[in-house]
Amino acid sequence: MSHLLHIDCSAVSQGSVSRELAAAFRKVWAEERPDGQVVHRDLGADGIPHLDEAGILSQLLPAEAQSPEQKAAGALRDELVNELLDAEAVVISSPMYNWTIPSTLKAWIDQVLVAGRTLTFGGPNPLENRPVTLLLAYGGGYTPGAPQEKLNTVEPYLRVVFDTNLNTDLSFVTAQLTLAGTVPGMENLVDMAAESKKDALAAAEERARKVLSSLATA
Repeated sequence: MSHLLHIDCSAVSQGSVSRELAAAFRKVWAEERPDGQVVHRDLGADGIPHLDEAGILSQLLPAEAQSPEQKAAGALRDELVNELLDAEAVVISSPMYNWTIPSTLKAWIDQVLVAGRTLTFGGPNPLENRPVTLLLAYGGGYTPGAPQEKLNTVEPYLRVVFDTNLNTDLSFVTAQLTLAGTVPGMENLVDMAAESKKDALAAAEERARKVLSSLATA
């Protein structure tokens, strides 16, 4: 039985391109693994708390010295970390908000990066080679060579987290120019946006097949 952790981050429930990419990934997953387990966290609809003092101290103090608030914060971190570690594969869909990731996704990342569990600082990592797929939607154009490429802080940051530090098998699928047709001045990019979305949907499906194939032969 395959075990997928699926995280959505868009604040928009309808018409979200990043959610549409995730739906394409999940469609393949459901067709090929109808009996598979999926844990879905919709951070856009039901966000988790940002990491605070109680959450930090829950990892530093012995259990007997923790306040009720620290124990509760630690229990949430344990729940989120266990969901990540238990998953055979992870898919995260996210838009770019104001040239970076949504704060909801940052909150989740901060909660699951725990020294000794997911962060090993040079030692063997329990998430090494775990398939992680990032399905990203950009309102503008941030492809290599595009005028706005240098403003894209989303992929570099996520690469630091999931590649450099967690050593996962990381793959990006991106849809560009998703605001074409709704933002003045982008009318001439509608066709290019449609092509980018079409390609991204196909890439999301293909990535799902590739991940499932790798799990079947592992």
